[in-house]
Amino acid sequence: MKAMTLTEYGPDAAFVETQMPRPTATPGHVVLRVKATSVNTIDMMIKDMGSDLPLSPALPAVLGMDFAGVIEELGDGVTGFSVGDEVYGCAGGLADLQGALAEFMLADSRLIARKPQSLSMREAAALPLVGITAWEALHRARVDADQTVLVQGGAGGVGHIAVQLAHHLGAHVSATGTGAEQMRVIKGFGARPIDFKTAKIDDYVAEHTGGKGFDVVFDTVGGPNMINSFGAAALNAHVATTVALSEIDLSPAHFKGLSLHVVFMLLPMLHDVNRAAHGEILNRLADLVDGGAVKPLLDDHRFALDQVGDAYARLKSGQALGKVVVEL
Repeated sequence: MKAMTLTEYGPDAAFVETQMPRPTATPGHVVLRVKATSVNTIDMMIKDMGSDLPLSPALPAVLGMDFAGVIEELGDGVTGFSVGDEVYGCAGGLADLQGALAEFMLADSRLIARKPQSLSMREAAALPLVGITAWEALHRARVDADQTVLVQGGAGGVGHIAVQLAHHLGAHVSATGTGAEQMRVIKGFGARPIDFKTAKIDDYVAEHTGGKGFDVVFDTVGGPNMINSFGAAALNAHVATTVALSEIDLSPAHFKGLSLHVVFMLLPMLHDVNRAAHGEILNRLADLVDGGAVKPLLDDHRFALDQVGDAYARLKSGQALGKVVVEL
């Protein structure tokens, strides 16, 4: 089978077209023909940082965590799926798990689900990692109807799904971004847009929460921005983040009694712990998508498998609006 591999890591490392053996199904796993795979920030970090990240695969490496495709072979013990099923998931591209930048992929059946019927393969491949991450963050932060929720980075990959999920749960959702296009996207997904470059925290907290602060803040930006999230949170509020790889002063969180949740959705893949939970989330996301409550936002640039380097460059440029997807 054809695969795009890395033989070295680093910002200048190039993907190389390689012929590899087609995987065969093992117990509890399926072999699927990959139709599309999306590029996530963590994929880009692995490519650039390599061994500096403990989750990077050994070289030569086939990256690509998200995918949509068609099942071609079932391993022993797999139930609930049949050959020919259209599925999606996040099941490889790190540690010892081969990724989706290949014609075929071996995937743990607990990490996949039938793709939403209303989505194309390209659209479905954009959803798994960001959808599971947003779902886990809102669940851990106990988002409920009539709460005030702030999503930091509401036009981003995880953020735009979180906005839609929080809106579906009945929360009053606000989201930060910048520029007219991001403001349009955020508003279109049911949130009140806040331009972080022009709006002051005290002003939008007063306008959107009556000065009390938000019941839940989901920060997909992280790092120094966490201080802004603490500032926007209400007393005893929940703050969730996907980016906690930094040293910050927790004093503001202490004096507000905040609950801080760090979401790292790759743990089931890395440690083979509770993988079935991801399959269940994907099933529930598919129902929401087909019911019209959630829709992934895709960047309008399209890439084929042999253009994966360009796809990574597109994400790294910061110019993409929506998920970058590679089609096979």
